[in-house]
Amino acid sequence: MALRVALIGYGTGGAVFHAPLIDSVPGLRLSAVVTGDPERQEAVRRRYPETTVLDRADRLWETPEEHDLVVVAAPNRQHVPLARTALTSGIPVVVDKPVAASAAEARSLAALAAVRGLPVIPFHNRRWDGDFRTVRRLVGDGALGTVRRFESRFERWRPEVAGGWKESTDPLDAGGILYDLGSHLVDQAITLFGRPRDVYAEIDVRRPGAAAADDVFLALTHEGGVRSHLWMSATAAQLGPRFRVLGSDAAYTVSGMDGQEEALRAGLTPKDAGWGQAPPEAYGRLGTLIADRPEPTAPGAYQQFYAEVARALRGDAPPPVDLADAIAGLEIIEAALRTAPGAPADDQ
Repeated sequence: MALRVALIGYGTGGAVFHAPLIDSVPGLRLSAVVTGDPERQEAVRRRYPETTVLDRADRLWETPEEHDLVVVAAPNRQHVPLARTALTSGIPVVVDKPVAASAAEARSLAALAAVRGLPVIPFHNRRWDGDFRTVRRLVGDGALGTVRRFESRFERWRPEVAGGWKESTDPLDAGGILYDLGSHLVDQAITLFGRPRDVYAEIDVRRPGAAAADDVFLALTHEGGVRSHLWMSATAAQLGPRFRVLGSDAAYTVSGMDGQEEALRAGLTPKDAGWGQAPPEAYGRLGTLIADRPEPTAPGAYQQFYAEVARALRGDAPPPVDLADAIAGLEIIEAALRTAPGAPADDQ
């Protein structure tokens, strides 16, 4: 029998990422979507006619036995309250990144999960980007020799401030680019090299009318000496390489973004042929100045996150992302906010 999944929130996160990924995985059924917006309710009914539409999350807790998993894709300030209610109702939870607005909140959620004996699984889908999967393989196989520096960028050109809660400086909103794109970059770095022993940050507000950080650089020093240099920006008029990984024997450089988000926004899903495949012209380069070659990009596989969630709920595997990793990521972000010269006062 398919596991019944209730999704809270049908904004970009819920509509573009979670709903189509859940719907694409055998053994999962998108049984309910919670949204109070009438237009979004109608959008759910059109795309998922067999899914129940609820106008508020309270209705989920009235019949907890009807749900095997709750996915929280609401705004950041609602993540912990909704996840706590799901756990106390006896339902496992997937929570979009960042899991919480603070590491302390995330640790309290972990404590409740332990008491209830239920998993809280962070949605760090970027571990299944094709280019990151390629980096992970090359690092793991020793193709680069000893890795010395890991460079990673999420850069955009968005000179106009769009507004909304992601631009908020209220700490409860966990707004700004460090919590948004930075959550992905930090998670990828600790996935490869573990928690850093030192954190250095430059945090700036560049755009006229902006209040939250929109241009950030982090330097992490990991045990063993690997340095991660992470850039995230809404003000990059020209984009740097997505990854540049420098090793003692070779380097790997790749540009452009993994195509899965663009495909999802276009209405495609992992059910479609060719899902996650990068074209040869998008491959990165592996080697040295003397000799390098194209390195085929591994297929992107966001659906694998939910396939592994299903296995974990059935007791066949551990969760695909450990809550401890999300807590570590929040601790790194908080260390950056404490130590960055010129960090916006409201972000601290």
